[in-house]
Amino acid sequence: MARYVDLHPVDPQPRLVAQVVEALRDDALIAYPTDSGYALGCRIGNRDGRDRILKIRGLDDKHHFTLVCRDFSQLGQLVHVDNSAFRAIRSSTPGPYTFILPGTPEVPRRLLHPKKKTVGVRIPDHVVVTALLEELGEPLLSSSLILPGESEVRTMGWDIKEELEHQVDIVIEAGETTAEPTTVVDWSGPEPEVLRHGSGDASRFE
Repeated sequence: MARYVDLHPVDPQPRLVAQVVEALRDDALIAYPTDSGYALGCRIGNRDGRDRILKIRGLDDKHHFTLVCRDFSQLGQLVHVDNSAFRAIRSSTPGPYTFILPGTPEVPRRLLHPKKKTVGVRIPDHVVVTALLEELGEPLLSSSLILPGESEVRTMGWDIKEELEHQVDIVIEAGETTAEPTTVVDWSGPEPEVLRHGSGDASRFE
């Protein structure tokens, strides 16, 4: 049965943040709010968590997972960012963008796209996510919480707890969040390609 954790959207309670992070270190799977709707998240090393995310979302192994990072320096350890992409990505973060880039050896092979060897990375502009990442000290393996047969990301914590009661371990509530997912930009080639138009302004990459 999922635990429901109510975090303050502006000043998250350190005690509760620490409890969520302790659960993540014990391989919990959480549903948490971001600047672009809810996401599912677990530790990068949590193999079972990865499989649970795929099952909940009804996805196959070709799904591009996202590594949610605290800051740009952490992001730079996980993916190769060439000079043409560096400035544009840095100026767009934190924010509602997911960038698909070639992974570095820091990323486990099972998290990379099987053919392209790429992975999604992003830095959300959300106080609660920042607090969790700072306490955890490493990125979160994550995926937007869009359920099979649906096209929109979930936005209400109580609604998620009701539906995924026995499929996730913790649901975090932290006030309202937008219903629009991230804008996804594939920069694994020489030029950026917008794969999904979302809440981030895509015009700078088109």
